[in-house]
Amino acid sequence: MGPGPTTITSVRRGSLALAVAAALTAGSACTTAGSSAYPASSGPSGSGGVAADDPGERREAGAGTASAAALRSAERATSAADSARVESSTTMGAMMSMKATGALSWGDGLTGTLTLTYTGGTVAEAMRRLGSTTMEARYLPDAYYARMGDAFAAQAGGRHWLRYVYQDLEHLADGSGAQLGDQMRDTAPHQSVKLLLACGDARKVGEEWVRGDRTTHYTGTVDVAGLATRDSGLDEDQVADLKERLTRAGVTTQTVDIWVDDRDLLVKKVERAQTASGELTQTAYYSDYGVKVSAEVPPAGDTKDFKELVGGHGSLS
Repeated sequence: MGPGPTTITSVRRGSLALAVAAALTAGSACTTAGSSAYPASSGPSGSGGVAADDPGERREAGAGTASAAALRSAERATSAADSARVESSTTMGAMMSMKATGALSWGDGLTGTLTLTYTGGTVAEAMRRLGSTTMEARYLPDAYYARMGDAFAAQAGGRHWLRYVYQDLEHLADGSGAQLGDQMRDTAPHQSVKLLLACGDARKVGEEWVRGDRTTHYTGTVDVAGLATRDSGLDEDQVADLKERLTRAGVTTQTVDIWVDDRDLLVKKVERAQTASGELTQTAYYSDYGVKVSAEVPPAGDTKDFKELVGGHGSLS
């Protein structure tokens, strides 16, 4: 049985809003890199992770406060690398669990393509009703494009792609769009290093293997109210921006773990936080830094603006 005549209305007021929120936040905030540079079969751990059973692979644990200079070097190197292959997994309360793979560039605005697969939660149910739990996401500097399922296209004039202009999202009546736009713009991996620099209690855990590469593991807890400029290398405006974005997401504290290789490049991050949408856990891997990345704007005739679906009123209700 095909979709009923009320499909677009229900999509607009429920499923689509949920899918948009999930795609924008999870797809961008948790992008991770593919394993081409770090084959899982290499390294003492065998599985590509930390060799937890070998105490020799976790040296200097609890060695004290991490060097701010080392973290600043990691932030600069990762930022300057411009692009990476990405691979991630995300869980956000009962709302969703998902995986993402692809490649992104952040040198001149966010650009790239990811394949997003929703594996659980209410978002997966919503996407299933729209025809598929897997979709292609394309990121351009001014907008995000998501290819929806055939069930959606059947009720949208045959158009498969939804276009979300970041500027339009910022005007959503409930304020969630501003949060989504923030996360889209700050998806680059060096943002996690900035968080550690500003948290004030970052420390070096030790040396660990990540997908065949020896790395240095750092950890810290971000207290949004206590974000500081001292010793972080960030100016007051940057810290204020971090604080505002986290506050918009309903985050008060967030734990951040990063793993940096001998080139000062971030190869793994794990972030955990309580947000307005529930408990958020993100694990991301980054590899093949400097990879060529491209993303084409989908055909206009196969694209529908998200703003049209909300009636141009900036509201999902």
